[in-house]
Amino acid sequence: MSSSFLSRLLFATSNPHKLEEVIPILRPCGIEVFGLDRYEGPEPEEPIEDADTFEGNARLKAMGYAAQTGLTCLAEDSGLEVDALDGAPGVYSARYAGVAGDRASRDRANNDKLLAAMLEVPDGQRRARFVCAMVVARPDGTIVAESRGTFEGEIVRTPRGSNGFGYDPLLWIPGEGRTSAELSPDEKNARSHRGAAARALATALAGR
Repeated sequence: MSSSFLSRLLFATSNPHKLEEVIPILRPCGIEVFGLDRYEGPEPEEPIEDADTFEGNARLKAMGYAAQTGLTCLAEDSGLEVDALDGAPGVYSARYAGVAGDRASRDRANNDKLLAAMLEVPDGQRRARFVCAMVVARPDGTIVAESRGTFEGEIVRTPRGSNGFGYDPLLWIPGEGRTSAELSPDEKNARSHRGAAARALATALAGR
């Protein structure tokens, strides 16, 4: 079955940065992707993300939003894994320093907490990666496709760059001499964990 069986996907996010990364990748497959800001039905409740893996949380979100909206839904869970911190902040990346404040305030607090935790970690032992798991689910709970992408790097000691969001200013890309937040949107889409997951998802959908 071709991916044409899916002409529209509700991407269960209100984060414009995530939409900007995913839409250009799935559009060539003939799939219109739109976010919660364009959903016209009753506001769905956000599913509780209590899984201990990115994949588990993505499934919970995709199935939860699909059941509530009656639409085929794409959901993702993503975050940062730091080897020196035994994989933390991991699935708690978005709420690593708490949940108070707007997105920009939470990002700053998360970055500050991570830098403090990494203060004594020597250079050469600061390996980390962004991880993104994506899931597409139908309203009846059927999982249509799943994918995973990673973006490898190292944690810098001082934030650099103003592009992107979250931990982007902290992930240094070996060989580039830049952080993720210093990449242009096109450069980031070509290399990022979310871009990799979206491309793998497009391939999975095309094979159905």
